[in-house]
Amino acid sequence: MNVEEVIFDVAEALRYPVLILALAALALVLVEAGAFAVEVVQRRRRDTARLEGAAQAARAALESGDVKTAERELHEIAWSGAMASTLDLIAGRVRGSGGADRVAKALADFDFQSLRRLERTRLLVRAGPALGLMGTLIPLAPALAGLADGDVAKLSRNLRVAFSVTVLGLLVGALAFAISLVRDRLYGQDLSDLEFVAATLEAGP
Repeated sequence: MNVEEVIFDVAEALRYPVLILALAALALVLVEAGAFAVEVVQRRRRDTARLEGAAQAARAALESGDVKTAERELHEIAWSGAMASTLDLIAGRVRGSGGADRVAKALADFDFQSLRRLERTRLLVRAGPALGLMGTLIPLAPALAGLADGDVAKLSRNLRVAFSVTVLGLLVGALAFAISLVRDRLYGQDLSDLEFVAATLEAGP
């Protein structure tokens, strides 16, 4: 067996795994699109006046020593579970010993969590077209073999697979790119809101 045949066999062995991964990538990007739609709807209530009002109410509660009320006020501007958890940490730590450092740590952890959330769609931005390209090239070899043998049915079948996977891979990449782009802005604004709340709570009476 020569090198060319080994390479051909390896590529042919990857045919079905690549097709399965392409379908899995499509399913994952559709799930992410659904979650993204929920995130956008949750942030429809966002406005500066609401943010300032909740932060001031929480500060007044903390000044009277009522952490639970402060947390309840801040939950009104929590657009996600991660944001709600971070707001709870800020309310509980901001007036304690080493409050500034502990709040900074909570904000940094939120930022890292947002980046980790973005990694899934950012990976699909590259993986979708890559799988599409692999799914295009792999069937071309048997398609050309069918052309050489005069087997039009084999040629047609493999070309259909090749072009279909190309479209699927590009769709995955385009959707993932759009989701990543908007999420990057949404999460950046979430972090900005948290920093504003932290600064308001840290301020004295």
